[in-house]
Amino acid sequence: MPPALGTLLVILAGFLALPMSMSGASVAIPRIGADLDTGGAAAQWVVTGYFLTASALMLVAGSLADALGRRRIYRLGALVYAIGSLAAAVAPSIGLLLAARVLTGLGAAGVMASGGAILAATFTGVARTRAFAAMGATAGFGLALGPSASGWVVDSLGWRMGFGVFALAGLVLMVGTLILRETRAAARSRIDVTGAAVLAVGLAGLMLAVSQAPARGWADPLVIVALAVGIVGLIVLIPIERHAPNPVLDLALLRNRRFMGWMLAATTMAFGYGGVLAFLPSYLQSPVGNRPSTTGLIMLLPTVPMALLPPLAARLVNRGASPAALITGALLLLSGGNVWLSVLHPDVDIATLAGPLLTVGAGVGLAAGIIDAEAMNQIDTDHAGMAAGMLNTVRGGANALVLALFGAALIALLTTTLGSPELAGRVATGNIPTTDAEILARHLTGAWRTTLIGLAGLCAVAGVVAGSLVRTVDHHEHTAST
Repeated sequence: MPPALGTLLVILAGFLALPMSMSGASVAIPRIGADLDTGGAAAQWVVTGYFLTASALMLVAGSLADALGRRRIYRLGALVYAIGSLAAAVAPSIGLLLAARVLTGLGAAGVMASGGAILAATFTGVARTRAFAAMGATAGFGLALGPSASGWVVDSLGWRMGFGVFALAGLVLMVGTLILRETRAAARSRIDVTGAAVLAVGLAGLMLAVSQAPARGWADPLVIVALAVGIVGLIVLIPIERHAPNPVLDLALLRNRRFMGWMLAATTMAFGYGGVLAFLPSYLQSPVGNRPSTTGLIMLLPTVPMALLPPLAARLVNRGASPAALITGALLLLSGGNVWLSVLHPDVDIATLAGPLLTVGAGVGLAAGIIDAEAMNQIDTDHAGMAAGMLNTVRGGANALVLALFGAALIALLTTTLGSPELAGRVATGNIPTTDAEILARHLTGAWRTTLIGLAGLCAVAGVVAGSLVRTVDHHEHTAST
């Protein structure tokens, strides 16, 4: 097997397993809530905690990969990921389960940041575009396959095995690193520990505030402190990184208009799909009444366009199509899919959901096929880990944020109509009491429709802005750079 092909297969294995564990956990939330006697924000943090940890530490992992070796960080990440998955499978309480998911997210940060950097260091030009398109297709397939696979496992073996199987996946990734070639930056620089710590704390503070505010209220001391820590942390980060000899976040990247345009596109893609991916499985189980395995099959609908369209998008770009036009169209398609999905109702069937979910999947597939390669084309190979880390930080942070905001919107809208934040939290995550179940289902459906339409509007505006930022003045300049 050619070394480059072996490298690609190992990296793709990671980008299949990790997104599956991200999305698959959402299917198990109702059973976790019932088994561990919890609900609302605490239960949803089984998913959000994973996203939050991974996104907060992705940049750190990318910088470490550049300095210490990308294969080394990939291997270490896979080990931590396996340990966290095993701990989640045996956790006796919601607190220990959340801690295990945080550990799993820590490992995922190492695998995903260093994986993208390894691809950037291994491939160039047209081959790089194809490699990242394959990565996007694989990640999209993993996200879509996660609920279906986890639904089958949860139905057959219980929610604990839904986490346990990914411990084995982590061990497989570790073995796979034996065929990888070690790469790192030409000059080994000192690690920016201070910047890394401030960045992680700042992001964590913001996510904690957003996730807890719906249940506690914005005047709650915990929310106020978390929000203050987040804002101050990110403000303080700027002068720290400006004077750091080897910053964990190179501020020059923030001044690159096209790079930031692709970051916005990645954020919008995550917003347009993340909330639906995390919360729709709960709705399809209660109030709709599907089993976890059936829910997983429904959530498999976006898989086909998410698997088939990334290579097509890459091929179009390599043949001269405008990346700006393509990404704008993809994000507008994603917006339209969210509007269409507002046909949700408690008696909805798979035929009704097929159109909107396939449309959402098509938008994600087209966007995923070009975002990573186009963003990585804006930086030099020595900073591949940092750029990959930043890209995944933005994407993971957006996923964590949309989970918090989507849930917050549902809970806030339900609280307005139900008058009880606690009841609203349980209804939003699919734990609907049998008393007045029909009325509660109607309120939940109304909250879903309002949230989806608002999300669609946000995606449409962001898609147009992102397309404007990445637009190339001279088309030949783009052709030469790729």
